[in-house]
Amino acid sequence: MNLAYIKYLYMNQGKNLLKYLLITGLLFIMVQPKLYAGGLPVRPGSLTLSPSVNYFFANKGWDSVGRKSPFGADGKYQSITYSLYAEYGLSRRFSLIGYLPYTMSNYTQTNFQNLNMGVTDLETGIKYYIGNIHYTYYFSLQATAVTPLYTNINLGYAQSGAELKLSFAGKGRLFDRNYYFNIDNALRQYFGSTGPEQYRYAGAFGLTLDRKFKQQISVSVGGFYSTSSFTKFIPNQLASNRDFAFTQVSLSYGYAFGKGCSVFLSGGAFVAGRNTGQGYVSTLSLILRPF
Repeated sequence: MNLAYIKYLYMNQGKNLLKYLLITGLLFIMVQPKLYAGGLPVRPGSLTLSPSVNYFFANKGWDSVGRKSPFGADGKYQSITYSLYAEYGLSRRFSLIGYLPYTMSNYTQTNFQNLNMGVTDLETGIKYYIGNIHYTYYFSLQATAVTPLYTNINLGYAQSGAELKLSFAGKGRLFDRNYYFNIDNALRQYFGSTGPEQYRYAGAFGLTLDRKFKQQISVSVGGFYSTSSFTKFIPNQLASNRDFAFTQVSLSYGYAFGKGCSVFLSGGAFVAGRNTGQGYVSTLSLILRPF
């Protein structure tokens, strides 16, 4: 076997791994529940902003049957994603939401590198608060439109889509401390004959650490499952993977500087998967309420 053929195999292996990693890195933020219990209502006329930066690293991955192994040829994948989430309260039951990420990803192997960057999918939608139990536990339904803002097929599916998400959130007292929780279940469909159908779930539980309610800690778990009739890999479409799954867990610490500003630091890991990378994630987020 000559060196040119070995290099060809490494490069194609890198492309196959990259198609999984691009999707995994971009979707991790989507799976994370809002650290501040985003299922609770936003007051009419008020705005919540959450700028975040997310770092993802992986040098191992799972194949189509869930077997984990290191990437060949010292392969490594890294990505940094900047994102902005916004929610504006229209009334006691309705609010508008928006989410926009910008990502920079880099996959390297011996004698091979693939670097991509750009804005990905814009998400806009409306959230309806179905009802509550004693103004403590809240149910909400969110409809979201997915609009690709790119033509580079290495950044995603480049297809429009829609999502419907049901959330349950609440707050209370436990061990003389405040607690909150948030549970999300969502179904997403990308349009087109090969558009994948995707299901994701996420849940978080947080607890304040001091009597002034400035510090809090939370744990979360989430999963993502994507299926499609299209399973063939096209070499020049690195983000074309439509058939994959992963489960991740994370731990977060938050500090509130006041009612209008909080900061959260989160670390997470992927604990199971199929056709995806086994990696680690760290996220820094701000929660701002300008009005």
